[in-house]
Amino acid sequence: MLGVIGDPVAHTASPAMHNAALAATGLDYVYAAFHVAPAALPEALAGMRALEFAGLNVTVPHKQAVMHHLDEISVEATAIGAVNTIICREGRLAGHNTDAFGIIQSLKTDGGLQSLPSKVALLGAGGAARAILYALLAQDEVTEILLLNRTVEKAEALAGDLDGQGKVQVASLAETSGLAEAGLLINSTSIGMHPHEDDSPLADPSCLHDRMLVADIVYNPLETVLMRQAATVGARSINGLGMLAWQGARSFEIWTGVQPPVAAMVAAALARFGEANT
Repeated sequence: MLGVIGDPVAHTASPAMHNAALAATGLDYVYAAFHVAPAALPEALAGMRALEFAGLNVTVPHKQAVMHHLDEISVEATAIGAVNTIICREGRLAGHNTDAFGIIQSLKTDGGLQSLPSKVALLGAGGAARAILYALLAQDEVTEILLLNRTVEKAEALAGDLDGQGKVQVASLAETSGLAEAGLLINSTSIGMHPHEDDSPLADPSCLHDRMLVADIVYNPLETVLMRQAATVGARSINGLGMLAWQGARSFEIWTGVQPPVAAMVAAALARFGEANT
């Protein structure tokens, strides 16, 4: 048994993605979504042990709280400060974070980047930003990261937690002039996500240019206002569906030891989104 826990969790595409991958690989697992309120998290994890679940994905609001109930936490998850994947072996629960893997694989596979540009701009300083900043800092070719957030103090705190190399510069999300030098811009905020499809994290898109890849981790809608702003200046863009699929694929591999067909996972997620919007 595999699954995902969250509050809310009914919207998730994870069961569709993982069950498609299980069907394609012929593995004898099943994946389901479980609504777990914050107060019930300890009991849910005790149930995971007792029922010998193979693994769980963890989504909001449990990614940090779950860490207090695990027997082991990977180096990556510890540094990011969040767990999105748990594996159970002989009653012991080990936590991992696959979001950092997901963004880098999506940038390479979906964005066509063999290597990342030297200067990267990251919008946002929340939970997703932590994993993405961790991933960016691990790339030797990235020498400068411009971290923009509405609350500058929050961005400064994030940079202070993760940046031991002096690569990160912090500014307000309203100060976009420095973005013009970036070869990659990543939006890690929820701005532009359904039901606020008419919003963009960039009030002034003049900083975008045709040598830039714009990666928006939002995937509902599949084309955001930010992506359309990128298109007007000839910049390439990708949405967050690739990151969703690749982080899921890494979780799948942690649980089963098998690399799943990512294309099948993406197709299943797209079909799930279509059902949700009918």
